[in-house]
Order: sequence, then C-alpha cells, then structure tokens
Amino acid sequence: MYTQILLPTDGSASASTIAEHAGSLARQYDATVHVLSVLDTRNRFEGPTMGLGSDAWEDAERDRAERAVDDAAAALPEEVAVERHVEAGVPHTEILEYADDADIDLIVMGTHGRTGIDHYLIGSIAERVVRQSPVPVVTVRIDEN
Repeated sequence: MYTQILLPTDGSASASTIAEHAGSLARQYDATVHVLSVLDTRNRFEGPTMGLGSDAWEDAERDRAERAVDDAAAALPEEVAVERHVEAGVPHTEILEYADDADIDLIVMGTHGRTGIDHYLIGSIAERVVRQSPVPVVTVRIDEN
C-alpha cells in the first residue's frame, strides 16, 4: 500500500516521536522513508540567524537542515531504507513538490495544534500540506512541553 513515505522535519525536539510513527509504518509496509528538511527562504531576517550575510545565513540554515535530517533518520529503525534530502524554499510548497516528484504514497509530519491568534500569526505548514496534498497525510500532535 505505501512504498514511499515522506517525513518532513524542522529539527524540533519532537522529531524522534514523529520518526517513530513513520518508522512503524515503513516497517509494516516495507517502505522507504524520505527524510526532508526545508530551508525556509521567507524567514531570513527572523530568528537567531538574523543580521548574517546571505552566504553565512544560507550556510547556517543548510547546516541546521542537514542536522535535522540526520537526527530524524537516526530515529528510524535500522532496517528501514532511508533517503535524505534538503531543499530551499517555502516549506509547504517544497514538501508538496517533493512528494509529487518522488512519487510519495504517504506523508507523516508533526503538527503543533495551534489555535486562535498563534495559528493566525504563525500559520500551519501541516495544515497547508493536509489541505493540498494529493496523498494521505498522517499528522502527529506535538506537545510543546
């Protein structure tokens, strides 16, 4: 049923919990897990890397994304086949494009479950992916604590 599973990650502390879900499904279906992290090109001047030159910013973000991919891949069961990828762009767009290009059957990703003003201000990558994805999406609720 599922042979190609996409696991987008931002490197948050909950990545291992989400990887457990993806790994369990991959083991059950003998699927390959594609671990993807996206350098969010919209947020260059927001966050800990603000004020860096463009090359330094991109290097720092690429390092962060590569660590995120490596950490999520390490949380998967050893017997699961893994492909690692880093892309740059708008996260939900890159996730959906990757899913299409790689013939992904299922996306497994975390969601913070924000509501109200937090949801309005921050938005939800997971919500956009769920609404626009042509394949099933499993969302794993992330506890902020």
